[in-house]
Amino acid sequence: MTQHATKHIFVTGGVVSSLGKGLTAASIGLILERRGLRVRMQKLDPYLNVDPGTMSPYQHGEVYVLDDGSETDLDLGHYERFTNGPLSRASNCTTGRIYLNVINKERRGDYLGDTVQVVPHITDEIKACVMSLRGDDVDVVITELGGTVGDIEGLPFLEAIRQIPLQIGKQNCLFIHLTLAPYLKAARELKTKPTQHSVQQLREIGIQPDVLVVRTERDLGAGNAEKIALHCNVETRAVIEEPDKEFSIYEVPLGLVEHGLDELIIEKLNLKAGPLDLTHWSELLHRVRNPQHEVTIAVVGKYMQHKDAYKSIYESLDHAGLAHSTRVLVKRIEAEELQEADPESLLSGVDGLLVPGGFGMRGIEGKIEAITYARKNDIPFFGICLGMQCAVIEFARNVLHLEDANSTEFSSDTGHPVICLLDEQKQVTHKGASMRLGAQNCDLKPGSRAEQTYETSQISERHRHRYEFNPAYRKQFEAAGLIPTGYSPDGGLAEIIEIPDHPWFLAVQFHPEFKSKPPAPHPLFAGFVEAALAHHQQRMQMGV
Repeated sequence: MTQHATKHIFVTGGVVSSLGKGLTAASIGLILERRGLRVRMQKLDPYLNVDPGTMSPYQHGEVYVLDDGSETDLDLGHYERFTNGPLSRASNCTTGRIYLNVINKERRGDYLGDTVQVVPHITDEIKACVMSLRGDDVDVVITELGGTVGDIEGLPFLEAIRQIPLQIGKQNCLFIHLTLAPYLKAARELKTKPTQHSVQQLREIGIQPDVLVVRTERDLGAGNAEKIALHCNVETRAVIEEPDKEFSIYEVPLGLVEHGLDELIIEKLNLKAGPLDLTHWSELLHRVRNPQHEVTIAVVGKYMQHKDAYKSIYESLDHAGLAHSTRVLVKRIEAEELQEADPESLLSGVDGLLVPGGFGMRGIEGKIEAITYARKNDIPFFGICLGMQCAVIEFARNVLHLEDANSTEFSSDTGHPVICLLDEQKQVTHKGASMRLGAQNCDLKPGSRAEQTYETSQISERHRHRYEFNPAYRKQFEAAGLIPTGYSPDGGLAEIIEIPDHPWFLAVQFHPEFKSKPPAPHPLFAGFVEAALAHHQQRMQMGV
């Protein structure tokens, strides 16, 4: 296969944001892979940040981290959970990165004699980003464009993708536009005008969509599909209905197949694809719809008001539930609530406690209260990143009786800095892309719960942190029963801690949620949910 044979699918959105372009793009990637095609995924983001690493979770949601240390948009989490193609720094390009690259080239003198402009210099850089994923081992590149048509910051990206068919041939490109057909209760009908206007804006830019994916609350109906097709200049069969899903986002690929999207893509791009095999995915959905058990997991965090701030955490809990035929009910608790309320009032009846990552001291004391409750009441506990650091502080204060134990992130003059800044971070002045990031190896202690759960003694996990367990306190913790059981290969950094005589008390410095998939749940999440299920069954037997 030659490089020229690589095809491109561009996924744009209109009407409103948060329609699910990332989920739709990932679903397209999945169904094409299940037809034997080799797919690469990519997100273009129009904001000026170079990456989302310094953005607030309240605005942006979670920052998703790749093996190569790239801090990326959360949609790349959908890509990895649904598809198998490798992701890298080239898989997420922002306006900030594009402009930074162009300005660096201008400063080096690459454009000597030229007046540097949006067209062609910025658009050429965007096209280079898209084209970088082409290759002999890639059949289809799926590029999602963030934002909605009409956003001023997205215009250079739309102009760039408009030019690409002129460069590589229209037969090698497909434009899929995601829109909304809202249902007005007062009129008791779906309205197609928003979709028509969105496509009109796209066509004014010079892009004629080949396929429309229409989000709906109610059935679109043949009449509305025909109306949309007529006014938007597409075939009726190219109007693909995507209704809201009752059970799970993992239903989306099957819905797109049901409406013939995979056949349409293969025909329009003249792809040599095999038969579709979604057997395993259908079996997975059967388990989603027919759980045999149910557990309640409390997630105590500091960004609970934004549903996407811990997106990968929630997805990983669902994956683990699937492995045990268990519906996982998540009880979201703001950490600050636990600073004001009795932990019993908020945590009584839960089967497990998970404390995820975060930055800053807000809510820390609430997280520590929750961990104390779980430790003392034998409730399965799983700490991630900051969750591990809070577990160390809690144990130091309440078991080692180091009353002022803390992290130097929250108290620079604490008498017992049980969590301290990594040596490599002490000279860092810039905030962007400067943490300990990406895949790092870890050696597991023989016989530990971590080794038993992973079923191996060496692992690789993704990191995003600046602070660490202070090795000066290691012997004190071990003597009291909190054991570091995972270390960096040089033995310098504690990556995992656990309490062996607790039903399940394990915390990690890395982010295992970034390596969980629906058919392959992360071992630690699977082990945690298994422990929560055992706790639940024990409670039921005792009538608690």
